[in-house]
Amino acid sequence: MSELNVRHIVVDGDACPVKAEIAETALRFKVPVLMVSSFDHFLQGGEGVRTVQVDRSDQSADLYIANHIKPYDVVITQDYGLAALALGKRCYVLSFRGREFNDRDIDFMLDSRHTAAKARKRGHYGKGPKPFTEQDREIFQHKLTKLLKDLQENV
Repeated sequence: MSELNVRHIVVDGDACPVKAEIAETALRFKVPVLMVSSFDHFLQGGEGVRTVQVDRSDQSADLYIANHIKPYDVVITQDYGLAALALGKRCYVLSFRGREFNDRDIDFMLDSRHTAAKARKRGHYGKGPKPFTEQDREIFQHKLTKLLKDLQENV
């Protein structure tokens, strides 16, 4: 167990643009990191970072994470479904852009995802996510640092 009330930082590593920031911040707070991705994505471990690669099927990384997270883990993902599962297991959840998922918003987010999926089936496509910027990277690292500091103060 680390000095914080956090067991691990668990990362949905498929297409995660902030792996280096996660590793750097976790090392400062002495929190172990588990990065999970499919074999299609290269993951590199490091000090305090363990990697797990799963098969290529659509939800393999999400299912692995959902089956291995425990209360008080910090889960980093863009996937609303995984975020909902993690919240249900009393985890803290951040997006790659630093948005903190919470119980108040997750139902709306899941409903929005469902509505967008139905629209795509009818041939209506949106613009997709805006490009990931250096400012997004800095915001994420600030939010992760703040979350870990807040948890450290609540020990």
